[in-house]
Amino acid sequence: MNVQNALQAIHDQDFKASYLVLGTEKYLQKQIRQAFIESLQLDVDDLNFAEFDMEEDSVDAVIDEAESMPFFGDYRLVFVENPFILTAEKKTNAPEHDLDRLISYLKDPVTSTILVFFANYEKLDERKKISKQLKKNAEVIDVAPMNEGEVRRFLQQTLDNEAITMSRDAFELFIRLTDANLTKVMGELQKLQLFAAQTKQISKNDVEALVPKSLEDNVFDLTNYVLKGQTKEALELYEDLHIQGEETIKINAILISQIRLYLQTAILLNLGYQQGNITKSLNVHPYRVKLAVQQVRKMDIQTLTRLYDELIENDYKIKSGQRDKEFLFQLFLLQET
Repeated sequence: MNVQNALQAIHDQDFKASYLVLGTEKYLQKQIRQAFIESLQLDVDDLNFAEFDMEEDSVDAVIDEAESMPFFGDYRLVFVENPFILTAEKKTNAPEHDLDRLISYLKDPVTSTILVFFANYEKLDERKKISKQLKKNAEVIDVAPMNEGEVRRFLQQTLDNEAITMSRDAFELFIRLTDANLTKVMGELQKLQLFAAQTKQISKNDVEALVPKSLEDNVFDLTNYVLKGQTKEALELYEDLHIQGEETIKINAILISQIRLYLQTAILLNLGYQQGNITKSLNVHPYRVKLAVQQVRKMDIQTLTRLYDELIENDYKIKSGQRDKEFLFQLFLLQET
């Protein structure tokens, strides 16, 4: 079941006895969690709510709670975190778990209890009997990370619901600064929504002012300045990063990583690879590959190879103490921009 259908069913109180919330998207997990609590009008201190961590609490404790009748209510809500028993993970300090008892409960659950397993994993160990039984008996809610297109649609729908307009360049910058990651997107969007509460408009300047740039984002900009020959901008950005306390060695290392990605992408494109194949081959976030593909179409492999070799040589000189690191890096920027 997808998240939208699950949220609607929970809102309508069309409950199942057990749920498996499977996937690593934290924002969607939080949405499901909040939906159950709000639909049942509970809070964390309510006698009809309990939460367990399977790395610390036993299955027996979970089942004892699940088999208890609700206290002045229709339902008892039980959340189970970190159900590593569904994976191939081994936890040395975890309690002993009576999996046979859990399997028996899943086959014949207490109908007044809603038992929810939050499996923050990419996948389960399908060979395990408990995994098979839970997927068979529970309602599985998919909270896997969204792809870029899905994140874009989710963001646009959220903006539409709030009657907020975000300019095209602001939208694109916002997606890049949040790595097209839904949890990051929705976390940063709260600040922009508050800022735009009166105007109902978000500009690129607003995004630049309110959404922080990571070092990787800044080095991405630095890389583009180098490739476009924008000396002044490259030096100013480097100086800003240096003033903020960023180490030249670290900046150089990330720049090497960025140029390496561009070079690898260019080579694979020349071999006839498509964007999806490049993502799998390099094991890199799809959005990073998309940006790399957009950039390298304007470059030649020889230039990227030369830049990469120079950066590697500078890295060696810096680490071996042959030259002053700040001077060497500034000299590289002046020569290449």
